[in-house]
Amino acid sequence: MIALIQRVSESSVTVDGEIVGKIDKGLLVLLGVEKDDDEAKAKRLVERVTTYRVFEDENGKMNLNVKQVGGSVLVVSQFTLPADTKKGTRAGFSRGAHPTDAERLYDYFADHCSEVLPTERGRFAADMKVSLIN
Repeated sequence: MIALIQRVSESSVTVDGEIVGKIDKGLLVLLGVEKDDDEAKAKRLVERVTTYRVFEDENGKMNLNVKQVGGSVLVVSQFTLPADTKKGTRAGFSRGAHPTDAERLYDYFADHCSEVLPTERGRFAADMKVSLIN
């Protein structure tokens, strides 16, 4: 399981012209699910993502995590993250989980995040338009 995180002052995801997820200060998490991923990996990744110290404290040092700054998380599925790009210019997607498994683990990840802090999400397998201000 791969999470690409971006610290944002706001972010949203739109599907067919409708905003389906939106946060203010927090983390945009692009999540890719690989074949051998399971609930234990997802749970561990939630712990890591929600405790990374990427926000500034009162001294301007990155010492605070998203929970400590009262932030939120926006989780967006991103099937290209586990792509194999070692050969040529065409990515291979054989490392990615089957869509049924990927959706289940994406939902598990987002549900587990929502137990820790406010969490919004995109729509799995939809044509999503993601915007952010970092």
